[in-house]
Amino acid sequence: MIVLALDCSASLCAACVYDAGGGIELGREVRDLGKGHAEHLMAVIDAALGKAGKTFAGLDAIAVSVGPGSFTGVRVGVSTARGLALALKIPAIGVTTLEALAAEAADGFPGRAVLAALDGGRGEIHAGLYDKDLKPLFGPAATSLEEAARLARQADAVLAGTVAEAWGGSAEIGPVKATADIAVYARLAAGKGAGERPRPVYLRDADAKPQAGFVLPRTGS
Repeated sequence: MIVLALDCSASLCAACVYDAGGGIELGREVRDLGKGHAEHLMAVIDAALGKAGKTFAGLDAIAVSVGPGSFTGVRVGVSTARGLALALKIPAIGVTTLEALAAEAADGFPGRAVLAALDGGRGEIHAGLYDKDLKPLFGPAATSLEEAARLARQADAVLAGTVAEAWGGSAEIGPVKATADIAVYARLAAGKGAGERPRPVYLRDADAKPQAGFVLPRTGS
């Protein structure tokens, strides 16, 4: 199975082509954009395909990060993955940012539970707890730092994600970043196989809301 993986959930705009049968990454393109994923994603995909020596016709599945993460970035990634999958008649497979971070941490700490957590803003933590086989025990969910830390201590979990180092204590720490390596998404998607179409994972409302003064009043029919 040849998988094209996409990730726009954080500042990176990333794509890679992965041979699941051989467990080999064939090519990647990663750009640290901050914003503007929509304008660059197709060029990033073309670059990854070129480095891999593949075309769209040679793909068997599309993997995509479904969040939590940037509202705009997640929407861009998921809509692109679904559009490509529809056009190519291949499955699109969603992978959450938290399970990907947990899987990357587990590569360095085999046989350990992992608590992956990201700063969700407004004092919230977006967290997921996974057992040694990366099966979810909690989340993805919005919670408090205190509750996430309690779960990690209870499971003797390795910590991963943007808030891991802020917890202190003696817990072991995996990747401290907002998203996992792009190849991890491809690997996890290949293991999942086809299922429901990917949908964005939003654990809180968008920050941008219409101003009250600009909301059009309803009119009767």
